[in-house]
Amino acid sequence: MADNQLVEINGNDVDEDEALRIAIALSLGEDPAKPNKVHGDAFDPSQDDTASDNSELFITSPPEPAPPPPAPSSSSLSTFGLDRKKMEQERLARLNKRKASELSPSAASDPDSRLTQRQKIGGFGVLLPSGGAGAATVSSKLPLRETPASKPTHTKPPVASEPVNVPIESNLPFPRGVVKRTWAPSQPRLGDDIKIEEVLQKNKLKLAVLSSYQWDEEWMLSKIDLTRTKMVLIAFAVDEKQKKEMIGNVPQDKIRFCFPKMLAQGNMHSKLQLLKYDSYLRIVVPTGNMIAYDWGETGSMENMVFIIDLPKFETLEQSEAQELPVFGEDLLYFLTAQGLDGKLIDSLRKYDFSETSRYGFVHSIAGSHCSGDAWKRTGYCSLGRSVRALGLASDGITEMDIVCASIGAVNNSLLRALYYACQGDSGMKEYESRTAGSKAKGVTGADGDMDTLKSHVRVYFPSQETVAQSRGGKNAGGTICFTSRWWNAPTFPHEVLVDYQATRKGMLVHSKAIFVRSQGVTARLGFAYVGSANLSESAWGRLVKDRGTGTPKMTCRNWECGVLILADEGKNGRTALNETELRKGAASQTSSLRIFEGRVPIPMELPGTPFSNSSRMPWFYQDG
Repeated sequence: MADNQLVEINGNDVDEDEALRIAIALSLGEDPAKPNKVHGDAFDPSQDDTASDNSELFITSPPEPAPPPPAPSSSSLSTFGLDRKKMEQERLARLNKRKASELSPSAASDPDSRLTQRQKIGGFGVLLPSGGAGAATVSSKLPLRETPASKPTHTKPPVASEPVNVPIESNLPFPRGVVKRTWAPSQPRLGDDIKIEEVLQKNKLKLAVLSSYQWDEEWMLSKIDLTRTKMVLIAFAVDEKQKKEMIGNVPQDKIRFCFPKMLAQGNMHSKLQLLKYDSYLRIVVPTGNMIAYDWGETGSMENMVFIIDLPKFETLEQSEAQELPVFGEDLLYFLTAQGLDGKLIDSLRKYDFSETSRYGFVHSIAGSHCSGDAWKRTGYCSLGRSVRALGLASDGITEMDIVCASIGAVNNSLLRALYYACQGDSGMKEYESRTAGSKAKGVTGADGDMDTLKSHVRVYFPSQETVAQSRGGKNAGGTICFTSRWWNAPTFPHEVLVDYQATRKGMLVHSKAIFVRSQGVTARLGFAYVGSANLSESAWGRLVKDRGTGTPKMTCRNWECGVLILADEGKNGRTALNETELRKGAASQTSSLRIFEGRVPIPMELPGTPFSNSSRMPWFYQDG
């Protein structure tokens, strides 16, 4: 389609670059006879009224990246930004056609029909490929069609997760932060969900910094008005050639890229949005990607979203006097590591981060980290660091419920690392347990420790039956990833895996969350992690000793990020839990998880059924 448009414009007297300029001008409502030269100062999202003299703004990546794995290439370039009106008309036409087809059960069950639509989703090809090795395999199973709606069967309406103690005079939607579910067309709106349109607010959006693992370009552009919004996309590219193609394929005065460094094996899996408006900054950490499927529009998948709105300081003096909370420090540390332009990062200091002091920002930075305290600041060490910074560290019994959409080659070592991190450990306790066993002074033997740990840890993942009986059926399970090879490994902790049903009947859950309830010496605590990290070593990293220096080294293969959220606060800022409930472990999981009501939606029905007590098998997406 785009090629035909360019052929019509590109006559004998007009070269290809000029044809592209004309097409962009027409799509943006500009006069094609008046070319707009795009200099380095044409795009400076750090300030609305100050130009940048950096001609390569945001089209950079950290130095000396390791070559990423090969990924499927596309034979056609994207039409990004070339004909927005026509793209919107085509999108609406497809939407109407899809709605009409939903009236026919036979059409919805036609595998050939579903296959045709699945082939349209994938990644961005040359413009925005999915974020790493294996992405094409996963995305190839995504359906676009909604399955017929089923009536909701809530026995008790979920409590809306609204911000607490919001000042009446505040003009910010979420000044103290909130966690929502993604909207679903088949579900009643009870105040605990949100649409992508409500997150982005396209009519007011000035700048959008977006990162994702999977992208749907056309869908994304339908949610953003390029005539008023500048975009920075933190994305994955196979190599330098593809970077240049992606950069050259968009209007440079509207869209720029940031390409984080990648290891040979790993994914750009973090999902983060920085949204600038006239008077505030919105920080968004979703568990889903920039595709309609993950934002509920097909009606078969649910995700979660953390949102907080930060007001803009009125004076430069206020901005300069601000001492960033740990959340802000870790956010800027992560963005710097990704290679985002320094001026844009510095511009975030214009906003008041004080309300983020009740949250932690947790991340994994792809690469090996051993210099100074770098190993302490990422991977599961970052999780432990945030737990300590929020005053949540505990040496008592800890209940941990993990919700994930993908499971890697999990073993006891990874479970211990996460368990100790949720107690506030730096990462060294698991390392010493792994390397020295019971001989390590003050460290419980690894084998005996796991018996206790497994009685207090549950990992929620759907069975083959759960996926098959969902609204989207097996075709909806393409991003729910686990393999029989890992399940059958003798090192896999089968006892902790639990089958579950979503609280929204018939939906699958792509959310990534950890619900933690701990009892310390002087306080009883509860908090949750919500973010992009699944249960895998690629996501959370592994701590080893560097052979050259003998110092600890944290290695992560993926880029990930998430937020720590305190449970609903009781007296003295602590959440009171019943000690007996904690000691009962799984038997009291329903009652102990109630502390998150109003703060973090619980996506699964409780209690789940352990696979070790059932004939059911986990969902293996490659066998589906």
